[in-house]
Amino acid sequence: MNALNSSYSAPRVALFSGNYNYLRDGANQALNRLVDYLERQHVAVRVYSPTAPVPAFAHSGDVVSVPSISIPRRREYRFALGLPRAVRDDLAAFRPNIFHLSAPDLLGYKALKLAQAWNIPAVASVHTRFETYFRYYGFGWAERAASGYLKKFYGQCAQIYAPTESMAQVLRDEGMNPDIRIWSRGIDSQLFHPAKRDEAWRQAHGIGPADVVVAFVGRLVLEKGLAVFADTIAAARAKGANLKVLVVGDGPERAWFAGRLPDAVFTGFQQGADLARAYASSDIFFNPSTTETFGNVTLEAMAAGLPTLCARATGSMSLVSHGVTGYLCESHDVGEYAACLARLIADAGLRRGLGAAARGRSLIYNWDRILSDVLANYREVLGLSAPIANPEGQRPEGLRPEGLQPDDLAVAV
Repeated sequence: MNALNSSYSAPRVALFSGNYNYLRDGANQALNRLVDYLERQHVAVRVYSPTAPVPAFAHSGDVVSVPSISIPRRREYRFALGLPRAVRDDLAAFRPNIFHLSAPDLLGYKALKLAQAWNIPAVASVHTRFETYFRYYGFGWAERAASGYLKKFYGQCAQIYAPTESMAQVLRDEGMNPDIRIWSRGIDSQLFHPAKRDEAWRQAHGIGPADVVVAFVGRLVLEKGLAVFADTIAAARAKGANLKVLVVGDGPERAWFAGRLPDAVFTGFQQGADLARAYASSDIFFNPSTTETFGNVTLEAMAAGLPTLCARATGSMSLVSHGVTGYLCESHDVGEYAACLARLIADAGLRRGLGAAARGRSLIYNWDRILSDVLANYREVLGLSAPIANPEGQRPEGLRPEGLQPDDLAVAV
């Protein structure tokens, strides 16, 4: 198969995901948005991903289930076992002319090798900083090796897509690929809106009209900065700050987090209008995570009109304007976080001003405009439009640098 010499005049996209619909997270929400957009543009797209008997939500597009197993210690996630013959036969029948890899896992690696064997270009999107996860689970020594693998993986792609300029700069600094583009994220600004604030909902959760609510929204896993969040709340209270904590989300560390925050309100997982209400019914959004590449929850909080307190790290640095829409702090500096949090709690006028600016900034993130850029990138890779210069003014020279593994494994897909 040689897609580059095919007669196709439009992209036919095979999208590979480690989690497309079995568990809701920011990455698969973005991928589902992309698939929906592509189909509305009459672009053929087919998704290959592990699945579960009961999906977490109604997904977009056609999904081909890839064999997988549960991941030890994180059984809510699944690990794809590669591309068995039945899946490769389905791919051959679909006849894609571009592969989109959304994770550098075994499925992504096997798809990359198959793309090379079929002479089909592969692009990749970067959704999280996988290499940083090791430090949260006692395997910090493995981070360097993981970074080396990622460099070889992403280096073999025609383009890679980062969700923010701050993440793109990290990828450039690490030499991941000469052609790095921005695939940002959008927001439903009518769903996530300050008007969704609900005083009756607050009261039903034991929150009074004068209470200042500090919200955490996301998966309850260590890499989201749960320890820093809990330590900061304790430090702010030690400074005399009077606050209520609202935790929206669920995950394997819920019991641990609840032990650290015994008086917090835990709503569990929320979505749609319920999630929008939880944001708008809060007063401050606090996201200390350093593993984000974008930070969908931060953008949602901004659209809800909340001032944001975030780590000075990838993702947040591109969304939060320090002192204008919120505050950025050094990633593990609990004292700095606590000082900023105490300042916000003490000054309602400051909260209102920063929140209004955050809402205004969120409005530039329009989904269809953002996704049209991804489609334009696909077309460029396929030679279907005029090239667009990348930030470094360079074009990738080829798709076949040194393989990730010995040659006898390179085509064992």
